[in-house]
Amino acid sequence: MTPYDEDTDTTGSEAGFSLLEIMISISILGLLATIVVINVMPAQDQAMVQKASADIAVLEQALDAFRLDARRYPSVEEGLQALVEVPAGPGAAYREQGYIRRLPADPWGHAYQYVYPGQYGVFDVFSLGRDGREGGEGLDADIGNWERES
Repeated sequence: MTPYDEDTDTTGSEAGFSLLEIMISISILGLLATIVVINVMPAQDQAMVQKASADIAVLEQALDAFRLDARRYPSVEEGLQALVEVPAGPGAAYREQGYIRRLPADPWGHAYQYVYPGQYGVFDVFSLGRDGREGGEGLDADIGNWERES
């Protein structure tokens, strides 16, 4: 047995992949990537809507806790910021640590909206959706606490 075997010499025209084989492989990978993206994007959109609903539920609980201590809901002027820091005005019972650590932004980077008294309930907490404007359809639609009530 010799260390060099002439039958296994791959320095000729058979070495590596041909351009056609590489192009076919890249095309297949591109097709697979497209299929994955098409299937993942709707799931990501749905996750953003679910996150907004979960954030709104947390804000609702914090508003109810605020009401238990202060015997009122925050005014529209105080807004949701009253859940994080003591509102200005006459001293009322307020939790030293606040009711939430920080105000979350909705999944699209917009501030959650607060209306008191609410149009749909005692108060309304909602996200303006992807477009950041009232109304809309699909991902641009508003997501509010009134949609969670049964």
